[in-house]
Parts: sequence; C-alpha cells; structure tokens
Amino acid sequence: MLTVAERRFVPADFTVSTWSDLEPYYRQLDSRTITSLCDLESWLLQWSELEAVVAEEACWRQIRMTRDTTDPGLEAAFNDYCLNIEPHIKPYTNRLQQKLADTPFAAGLDPERYAPYLRNTTSALKLYREANVPLQADLNVLGQQYGNIAGNMTVTIDDEEYTLQQALKFLEQPGRELRREVFIRINERRLQDKEQLDNLFDELLQKRHQVALNAGFDNYRDYKFAELGRFDYTPEDCAAFHEAIKTHILPLQERLLRLRCRKLGLDTLTPYDLNAVAPGETPLQPFKDGAELLGKSITVFDKLRPYYGDCLRTMQAQDRLDLDSRKGKAPGGYNCPLPETGVPFIFMNAAATVDDVITMMHEGGHAIHSFLAHPLPLTSFKEYPMEMAELASMSMELFSMDHWDVFFPAAEELQRARQEELERVIDVLPWIATIDKFQHWLYTHPGHTTAQRTEAWRAIHTEFTAPSIDWSGLEAYRDNLWQKQLHLFEVPFYYIEYGIAQLGAVAMWRQYRQDGEKALDHYEEALSLGYTRNLPRLYEAAGIRFAFDDGYLAELKAFLEKELEAAGA
Repeated sequence: MLTVAERRFVPADFTVSTWSDLEPYYRQLDSRTITSLCDLESWLLQWSELEAVVAEEACWRQIRMTRDTTDPGLEAAFNDYCLNIEPHIKPYTNRLQQKLADTPFAAGLDPERYAPYLRNTTSALKLYREANVPLQADLNVLGQQYGNIAGNMTVTIDDEEYTLQQALKFLEQPGRELRREVFIRINERRLQDKEQLDNLFDELLQKRHQVALNAGFDNYRDYKFAELGRFDYTPEDCAAFHEAIKTHILPLQERLLRLRCRKLGLDTLTPYDLNAVAPGETPLQPFKDGAELLGKSITVFDKLRPYYGDCLRTMQAQDRLDLDSRKGKAPGGYNCPLPETGVPFIFMNAAATVDDVITMMHEGGHAIHSFLAHPLPLTSFKEYPMEMAELASMSMELFSMDHWDVFFPAAEELQRARQEELERVIDVLPWIATIDKFQHWLYTHPGHTTAQRTEAWRAIHTEFTAPSIDWSGLEAYRDNLWQKQLHLFEVPFYYIEYGIAQLGAVAMWRQYRQDGEKALDHYEEALSLGYTRNLPRLYEAAGIRFAFDDGYLAELKAFLEKELEAAGA
C-alpha cells in the first residue's frame, strides 16, 4: 500500500553513522548554485531526501532506547546522535534556510503549497543562534533521562512486580481498600525519585531559559511559542481557553463525578475512586495482550474503512508496533512517523484496560495521518503541526466507538466503554488546562525554587480540580502529581494542542453523526495535506472551525451533554 521513494541524492546503501560520513551531502547542498526555479525545486527535493534519511535514523535510535531503557548501548547511540551529529547539522540547516530565503526563485514556488514552509523557514532564521546549538543538544539528552528514570519504576502487589502502568488496572477494582493500597504504593514509588526528577527539571529549566535569552526573548514561553510556529494563537488565547474550561467544563465534570459517587455508594470521592467500577460490576477486559489488542484494532479500523485496517496490517508486517507494558520500557505512548520509509511506529504500555483501547485508537489515528501525508514531496510538508496531529488521533477515538463491539460484544459492556470514553473527553480538558497553565507559570518565573514550584502547582491544580474529589491525607501525592506528565520533561509546551484538538475532535464527531462517510472524506482530505496549509485552512478542509474560544466550547459542550445522556450518563 506504500511505495518507498527511490533515493536520488543519497546512495541507496548509505546509513547514518558518523558526522564525517554525513557532512559531504550537506556540503554539496550548501555549495550548489541555483540558477532557475527548476534548479531550486531539484535542490529542495535533494535536501528533503537527506532530511528524511537523517530523521529516520534519529527516530530509530529514540525508539530503540524507549523500548529498553536498561540497555546502556541504546542510550549511548541516542546520545551520540544528539551530541555528535545533530549539533553539526544545525549550522548547515541554517545556511540552507538562508540560501532558500535569499534566492529570487523562491517567489516562483507554488504559494498554495509552500506558504507554511516558507513562513516556518523565516521564523527559524530569526530564532537561530549558534550559542544555542550545544544547549539544545544537552536538552535533548536530558529530556530523555525522564524516560529512563520512570521506565524503571515498579511496585509489588500480591508478591508480583508490576510497572506503574500495569498497576493502574487495580484502581478499577470494586474493593476500595485494595484501590487505596495500590494508589499509595504507586505514589510512594514516584516519591522515591522525586528529588532526582526535581533536580533534572531544574537543569532543564535553566538551560531552556538560557536558550530563550540567547535568542533575544525575555522567557522560554515566548521563545517556544515562536519555535513551535504558533502563528494562529497567542498566550492570551491560551489563558482565555483556561477560563472557558472553568466556566463550561468543570461544572459538567462535577455533575458526572457526583453521579459516579452515587453509583459507587460513597459519601465522598477520592483520587483512587475515579476509575472504580460500581458494586456488582467487574472491570472491563477488552483484550488479553498486545497481540489481541492489535488484531481487534485492525478489525475496528476495517469496519470504518478498509484502508485504515491496511495501515495497521502494514505496520504489523514490518514490526512497527510495541504494545505491551514491561519493566525497563519507557512510560507513555506515541506514534513515531518514519519519514523515509513512511511506515510509522506505535509504542505504548498496554495493560488490558479500556484506556488501552482508547490509546490504540488514538495512536492508530496518528499512524493513518503518517500514511496519508507520506506521499507529499518534501519531508517538511509531512511535519504537520501538533494541533492537526492530535485532531487526527482524537477524532479516531470517537469515530471508532461505533465499532467497539469488537472489544465489547455484550451490549451493556459496550455502553459502559462508550460512556467511559465520553467522560474521559470531559475529564481531560481540565487536566490540559492545568498542565498548560502550569507551564506558562514555570517559564515566566525563571529562577523559582522547588518550594515555589510546588506552591504554584498546588494552586493551579486546585483551580481546575472538581470540588467532589477529596485529597485529604494525600496532599504529598497531589503536590508531586505534575512529575507523572512526561511532556513537561521531554517536550515543553506541547500540551495545549490536546485541548484545541479535543474540541476539534468533538466537532468532527458531530459531523460524523450527521454524515459518517462525508466526515471521513473530510478527515482524509485534511490529513493528506500535511503542512501545506495553515491551521485554520487545515481545520476548514476537515469540515470544522479552528477555534477554542468560550462560545465554541459552550456549543460543543451542549452536543457532548446530549451524547452523554444517550450513553447513560
């Protein structure tokens, strides 16, 4: 279903090993004389091919390291790329971007397709500072240390060792004492590494702030907005989004939590009650292991459109999935596009829960995006903005619900699973606002102490926490809760995208409810564009608006309330 483009610039048998092997290709591009539009387009294709070869190697080094954080050789290979290859690439990239900006033939490039690329090039040239190259290399290495630390966290329950991801399934059990015990063990284990992670984070903050200062910014927040290419919204828009969440979503979440409290027969809800099943119910078990999860996911995707199932089958045939949780594996989940071969890699930590089904649908949506965008001619065209990437994944979660009977053949179980997904959509929005507002505080208060950071976290978390949740006696765990969010360590400021895209996904689902085939056509059209349009136009291609203001949130909340009522909430 996917043809890998033949290399025309880099030799077919070339593999990225050392900078000395790689540099001649960059030198050729740098010395090239561009005398026509045809020359420019040929030069761009060669540069794109080289970028794809290099990026795929970098991705594989990271994938291998996250699959086994206990292997020092895999970590060394990743660090070698970050410290000994990428820092040499960046000055060349800057020179090539300047070459593109300077050539008069750039004016002849198709403005419909190239506008975002040229805008990003201009922004990158403004941000580049030679002094930041070694700092950014250090930051890449430091950020990955979080996965190494968290990947080795385990707890013992009934004489059996579990990763923290695996242990979360016990929080679904009806026995409250068991839930409390497991919750405490998980959080006590996190506290064991609290100081180490605080120190790591302090080092990340210091270096990130210095990068911002070097580039002429007062703080890293403003620098990162520019680096991420957030041309279509501002920090002030994010603050307005936070307030809209408090106005429209928190009251709905509170109502759902009170209903959960009654169903559980409790007087108050604690953090270890939030995923528990009601008395007389048992936790849903949609699959046994990663192999069954994949097989059932392919069936679900086939029912939506056979092409979607083919994407997963292609990944299965090329061993591009690692789904089960295990000790020594980094936490979290991701879909990693591989820009040369075009077949992405899905990584997750499945423990046979409903959340794992949702994660697989989510990462599967990312994978489909990778496949659909891959035919675009330039690697940069395939580097779509995260607000669009998360729209692809979150929409797939909601589209796929109509076919979750593959996982939940009993009607009652299917209804429970659908209700859990809709409640998750509600629950995730206040958490997104919490993490995003915390990040704004972190980077606009450089030099803060650990105590000040804890105080800020406590205040922001309280601001977006429903009053029904009682943290009495668990405050130490609450104060440390931010350390479980890997984005803070590894990909700073990548989080508001989830909120923007979650609203977009609800709008996509509303469209799907009206005309499923038309909605899927729009979905594929938008994903196929990669980053050849700006965000508002990409969302327009998907048949929705790029918006996350108060009025739009209120409109989508009303739709969600009707769907929740239909699902039994």
